[in-house]
Amino acid sequence: MTPIDGTTILTADQMRAAEARAMAAGASVDSLMRTAGRAVATAVARLAGDADILIACGPGNNGGDGYVAATVLAAMGRAVRVAALGEPRSDAARVARTAWTGPVEALHDAPPAAVLVDAVFGTGLARALAPDLAATLARLGASARLTIAVDLPSGVATDTGLILGEGPDAAIAADVTLALGRLKPAHLLVPAAERCGAVRLLDIGLTAAIDVDGSLRAAARPSFLATPSFAAHKYTRGMVAIVAGAMPGAAELSAEAALRAGAGYVLLLGETRTTEPHAIVRRPFSAEALADERIGVIVIGPGLGRDAAGRERLDAGLATNAALLIDGDALHLLDEPRLATVRARTAPTILTPHEGEFDTLFGKSDDPRIDRARSAAQRAGAIVVFKGSSTIVAAPDRSGIVTPPADPWLSTAGTGDVLTGAIAAVVAAHATSSVALLDRVAAGVWLHSEAARRLGGAFLADDLAHALSGARAGV
Repeated sequence: MTPIDGTTILTADQMRAAEARAMAAGASVDSLMRTAGRAVATAVARLAGDADILIACGPGNNGGDGYVAATVLAAMGRAVRVAALGEPRSDAARVARTAWTGPVEALHDAPPAAVLVDAVFGTGLARALAPDLAATLARLGASARLTIAVDLPSGVATDTGLILGEGPDAAIAADVTLALGRLKPAHLLVPAAERCGAVRLLDIGLTAAIDVDGSLRAAARPSFLATPSFAAHKYTRGMVAIVAGAMPGAAELSAEAALRAGAGYVLLLGETRTTEPHAIVRRPFSAEALADERIGVIVIGPGLGRDAAGRERLDAGLATNAALLIDGDALHLLDEPRLATVRARTAPTILTPHEGEFDTLFGKSDDPRIDRARSAAQRAGAIVVFKGSSTIVAAPDRSGIVTPPADPWLSTAGTGDVLTGAIAAVVAAHATSSVALLDRVAAGVWLHSEAARRLGGAFLADDLAHALSGARAGV
């Protein structure tokens, strides 16, 4: 079992393609199933200790993995039982069932065990669980001390992260999910991720068959956020200019967040209501002020307003040669002509919409969130940070980074402004480095989540900005 940080994410179709390549190179479905089942058995043995184990097997290859795991566990001397939804329907699953020499109980009638292994349905499920199956799995899960899902919890959609059905029992809730071969989007996307528990990755021998281009991967603790060198000064640490507007409190939050996330100099342009922290430099807004070549990132949008003054300030930002982070109100002002300007810019542009802003800017769609973020980044020619319970950072080349579900206490006013400041700080601080812009933006998202984790709960956005100091120092 390995942690998932930084690992590649594949869709159901991509996993099937990897399996097809493995078989073209000489593997068989049977051999792949044996490898997966042994890996599951080893993990379950470590997690279960001496507790009794019930493996719930479905009719497909996920169930076949369960039969193999049961056979291996029994050979280890573990107390393991098998309960099946029905007879296996794939050839490989039939072979695995034949190798299991113990009894097979009817799943609906099976008594519970201390450890439940869900091998009923995995990758590729496209329909809701039958009500009686959902109730049975809920009953067995409620009685177990530990529930382990093989690849994915039964009842979730692999690529969208949706629950296939309604009600609390529509998908089983696992304490641990053993991802086979590679992560799937559902391991990270809410609401499915909430049913996965802790996700760990198992090597099932597909590495050589998977095109590992890193185009979509899970977020990871950033490794490049080093302590400043002794030669560092405020400008080498990164200068961030933040444009204030109709509601200056939002820009104030972004400004403090940028400083606490490591920026060396933060310039706040426009009228503000406070003079604290005193480390923020405050000046009236002017287009000339944005022309300072030392500025690493210009932030425009938090509390900007959507009036003529806001449009004028946005246009001034778009006209600069600096990296530009567009958030909040400024996203609502990005009509098609301004989006064309974004696409034409030679300097990087970063857009940070939440769901409502995203729908306004790019239109509503039932497509998976990851696909929507990637398409939006292509359309805008910009990095898109699609904010939500699981934030997706996408680049115009369709590469992307997906974060695990964030602290739900972040659902309070102003935390998005803090995120904007954190991203700006990291992007500015590493403007001349070889670190890809996508990774710099994702590092700001990571710092934001880490600051929330350190606070624990029931915090204000102001508290979150303060907590960025500890998060940044702790990397």
